[in-house]
Amino acid sequence: MTTQNFEDLAQIVGKEDCFNDKAHLSAYCYDATKERKYPECVIFPHNEEEVSKILKYCNTHKIPVIPRGAGSGFTGGALAVNGGVVLALEKHMNQILEIDMENMVARVQPGVVNMQLQKAVEAVGLFYPPDPASEHYSTLGGNVSENAGGMRAAKYGITKDFVMALRAVLPNGEIIRAGKKTIKDVAGYNIAGILIASEGTLAVITEITLKLLSKPKLSQSAMGIFPSIQSAMNAVYKTMSSGVTPVAMEFLDNLSIRAVEEKFKKGLPKDAGAILITEVDGNLQEEIDYQISKIEEKFYENGANNFIKANSKEEAQDLWFARKNASPSITIYGSKKLNEDITVPRSKLPELLERINEVSKKYGVVIPCFGHTGDGNVHTNVMVDGSNEEELKKGHAAIKEIFEITVELGGTLSGEHGIGLSKAPFMELAFSKEEMDLFRSIKKAFDPNNILNPGKMNL
Repeated sequence: MTTQNFEDLAQIVGKEDCFNDKAHLSAYCYDATKERKYPECVIFPHNEEEVSKILKYCNTHKIPVIPRGAGSGFTGGALAVNGGVVLALEKHMNQILEIDMENMVARVQPGVVNMQLQKAVEAVGLFYPPDPASEHYSTLGGNVSENAGGMRAAKYGITKDFVMALRAVLPNGEIIRAGKKTIKDVAGYNIAGILIASEGTLAVITEITLKLLSKPKLSQSAMGIFPSIQSAMNAVYKTMSSGVTPVAMEFLDNLSIRAVEEKFKKGLPKDAGAILITEVDGNLQEEIDYQISKIEEKFYENGANNFIKANSKEEAQDLWFARKNASPSITIYGSKKLNEDITVPRSKLPELLERINEVSKKYGVVIPCFGHTGDGNVHTNVMVDGSNEEELKKGHAAIKEIFEITVELGGTLSGEHGIGLSKAPFMELAFSKEEMDLFRSIKKAFDPNNILNPGKMNL
């Protein structure tokens, strides 16, 4: 990228929103992976038209463009691996454009923070369910680009289940609309579906139309305490097949329980093999009571030692504390966390966790696990000393074997974090040559000059 390129781009957005100084390049060179890849320029577009002009210019001059929201991703998806321009959408393109009560949809710009939308729609009695752990700071554009999930996915699904339409800019600067505000739309190819989870490699999303629901009036949380991880995992899929669909069904293994208790002293059962934390919702108390009693029955049938119901909002927050603080707590086991978000069919959870324990013993690494067992999504955390090369090698070998086990069990490399840089080397474990060739053909059709987020997803 030349000085002239920088000056031309600054003409599009104004000098106050185009930077190549060390401070900005440093601030936008990393994400939650802590890896660092420096861009050559950071641009803050004001609107879709400016995004179009930037992409058209960069496509002509073969300058890489990396779309970026909050930079909260865990796989390096927002890193400028080949230099170029970071297109930062959080500064100006961050407005809720419409909350349509009649059609129960919201139109938003990509820089809107997830929780900002949740609060806005709940204020008028509506509900946006996708709730990634990063909901207080991750942007909806990033959520769509990674197809983010969250704890409520067990009942309500993930981001893709709520995207009705998108506006996006192609690498050549052309603006497209994919999808409609209508409930039904079977005309043409599902381009919105292709853009969801594409990690900014195909187009830059500039507007999102999201489905909303009516907010349930009541909810209740509960915790089951189990003697082993296997008994807890059996309880998960047997509960989910019993006719009850909890909003959330989250778990912590013994290592995670001990870490939270050591750090926060919350009175957790340190000798438990696992805990399951669940929540149900509805509009009638009878509905809530039935669901909780059915879950309690299934938990005890599958070996639970105890079942604790929350009878107030404060008690519910106490039950959820352990799950919400598991990730920062497990750092007691190592300075570096190799975090993955594998997903398998729910019935395979007992076998998956048992085999992860075998991997832990084989490589001599600690692997605390927690996550969204209601949808089969397990966060495996291989903990190592980040300054010890030998430990890092063991950790990465363990991760590879865990991926192999996951694929063997009919699972996927990522339930919500995406592929980005960190999982790109493993794509061919999960996909055949023909499938990878198809992915690359789609990429080439959208982006023949490979300017959009190059180096990601092994494309």
